[in-house]
Amino acid sequence: MLQNILAVDFKSKRVEYLVTDILIVAFIYIIPTLSHLTSIPFYFFEPMRIALVFCIIATNQKNSLLIALTLPIVSLILSSHPSFAKSILIMGELVINVIVFYQLQKKFNNIFIGMLFSILIAKVFYYGSKLFLINFGWLHGDLISTPIWIQYFMMIFISITAAIALKSKGER
Repeated sequence: MLQNILAVDFKSKRVEYLVTDILIVAFIYIIPTLSHLTSIPFYFFEPMRIALVFCIIATNQKNSLLIALTLPIVSLILSSHPSFAKSILIMGELVINVIVFYQLQKKFNNIFIGMLFSILIAKVFYYGSKLFLINFGWLHGDLISTPIWIQYFMMIFISITAAIALKSKGER
C-alpha cells in the first residue's frame, strides 16, 4: 500500500500541469533579473500574459485560472515586482483574460478571435482600474507605460500563436 502512495505516474495530467506551472513561475522569476542584467524592458512583451497563454495552451481552464490568480503575487514575493497594487490589478486582468477567452472561444468557435478580444477586454479592465487607483492616489506613475503600438503587436502575436498552437493540439 505504501508503494502505491509513493508511486508517481509521470504521465498523469497532474504531473504535467505541475511541471508546466513550475516552468511558468521560473520564467516569470527570471524576467526581472534579465531586465536588470541587459537593460531590456522585457515587461514591454507582457511576460505574464505569455506565460498565461502558454498555460492555456498546455493545460486547462482551471489550471490557467490558478496561474492567473497566483502568478502576479508569486512574482511580487520572489522579485518584489510589480508593486502590491499592480499585482492585484494584473491578477484581475489575467483572470478576466482566461474567463473571457474560454467563453468567447465557445461562442465563436474561433481561437484567434477569442484570444484577441479576451486580451482587449482584460486590458480595458486593467487600464480602467488603474486610472481609478491613480485618481484616488492609491497608485502612482503613468497610466500607460508600455507604448500602445507594442501592446497591439503583442495582442496580435499572442492571438496568432495561441490559435496555431491550440489548432495543432486539436482544439477549436
